[in-house]
Amino acid sequence: MSHEALPEPVKGRYFEEFEIGYTLVSPARTITEHDVCAFAGLSGDYNPLHTDAEFARATAFGERIAHGVLGLSVATGLTYRLGLIDGTTIAFLGLDWKFRKPILIGDTIHVIVKVVDKRVNRAMGGGIVSFDIRVVNQRDDVVQKGDWKLLVRMREDAMEADHGAS
Repeated sequence: MSHEALPEPVKGRYFEEFEIGYTLVSPARTITEHDVCAFAGLSGDYNPLHTDAEFARATAFGERIAHGVLGLSVATGLTYRLGLIDGTTIAFLGLDWKFRKPILIGDTIHVIVKVVDKRVNRAMGGGIVSFDIRVVNQRDDVVQKGDWKLLVRMREDAMEADHGAS
């Protein structure tokens, strides 16, 4: 007996539903000692700036800091938690990213997501949505920022209407 998997319900926005200027703020998350140690193990990045308290104390930061890419990874998760792209993203196409300030162990960060551009890409089955992403700590410092481009599904009726017009 075979079973057909039920399609996962869509919670996110389709391409047509994104409006330029639309902005959301994610929930916050504290970066912990465990996060930094686990990320070092996962990535293999044991740079002493992240893993050696004595070494880090002698740096310009004066203490250990989180991996920059750990901040980017958490930003991805916080953005996903908004539900904005849940079930509608076809692909993450790219990013332009800046690490502006360190994320310290114990910092609580959130993400501000703003739609800045969109364009149809029917050949890929959707449209490209560009987001301005800012990672902000509890002191309101923008610690990381950049632009993300995602390929987002179009509604079936929009795709059918488009093919009918061809």
